[in-house]
Amino acid sequence: MSRVFNFSAGPAALPEAVITRARDEMLDWQGSGMSVMEMSHRGKEFMSIASQADADLRELLAIPDNYKVMFLQGGASSQFAMVPINLLKGKNKADYFNTGMWSKKAIAEGKRFCDVNIVASSEAEKFTTITPVSEWQLDNDAAYVHYTPNETIGGVEFDHIPEVGDVPLVADMSSTLLSRPIDVSRFGVIYAGAQKNIGPAGLTVVIVRDDLLGDVVDGMPAMSNYQTLTDADSMYNTPPTYSWYIAGLVFDWIKKQGGLQAMAEVNQRKANKLYSIIDGSGFYSNPVDKTYRSWMNVPFTLANADLDSVFLEEAKAVNLVTLKGHRSVGGMRASIYNAMPEEGVDALVEFMADFDKRNG
Repeated sequence: MSRVFNFSAGPAALPEAVITRARDEMLDWQGSGMSVMEMSHRGKEFMSIASQADADLRELLAIPDNYKVMFLQGGASSQFAMVPINLLKGKNKADYFNTGMWSKKAIAEGKRFCDVNIVASSEAEKFTTITPVSEWQLDNDAAYVHYTPNETIGGVEFDHIPEVGDVPLVADMSSTLLSRPIDVSRFGVIYAGAQKNIGPAGLTVVIVRDDLLGDVVDGMPAMSNYQTLTDADSMYNTPPTYSWYIAGLVFDWIKKQGGLQAMAEVNQRKANKLYSIIDGSGFYSNPVDKTYRSWMNVPFTLANADLDSVFLEEAKAVNLVTLKGHRSVGGMRASIYNAMPEEGVDALVEFMADFDKRNG
């Protein structure tokens, strides 16, 4: 059986080397006689897996010592509530950027706990750009500033880390974490659902600065308290052990590729190839401001929408799958996370050129 090139936005493709290693270790992890799925999360075998994953992630991201890393359940969506619960610190307002559907969901949840100030919104532009810095309305009294560096649906991405002064900056990096180097010290909290560049669905990585731990909103469950979770080394309850294990394999794989700088170079090349075929054709188009185009999620439309189903059927026939765009945008979307090999993008570009030639 041949594997396809999977352009899904998430759950997304995993590196083949990681899947192969997990297969080889499925029944017997390193002579333990057990699958990782069967291990006690407090046993020495899994504790070693967890410790190595933590160390490798810290190395890849150069995470400073004054930051804690958590491997949690609940998806990035659970963090929409956990961020205000942990960061309001007695204040009643927070700043949010509105750049797409995931920002809007975070904003809706934030409003359950505090007054939300919209720093900037590109909704009037159908989320195809980022509002100029000169028009931002930051509130110096905000408890924190929340933004989504990359919106997977619209394919719009910040080209820089916002400058927000001394107010803690919070980022939903679900679709960008590990795609390139970042300066973790610029952030108060970083969180990411795993199912893009980290591993399978079911795991959420949260990185939080030490001084932001404790002093949560009154009456909240213990499971919503970062202090409780970090004190327990992410094991206050049974963690998603197998997803954590696979994430560790992914971290090791990234290190073997040359680290995040090497990943960034490949990812930028992949994105450039796709945007080049789109921009060089009168048949395909992408609505996003070129300055703010996503490296990870490339939406595009065909000149004749009646050909969408034909495009998808013919692409699938040559092993290019899950290219249908989100229903709110339409057209196509190619998600090209770390695990998408460059040859997969090359194959898509070749197919797009041929489809244009035959139908344009």
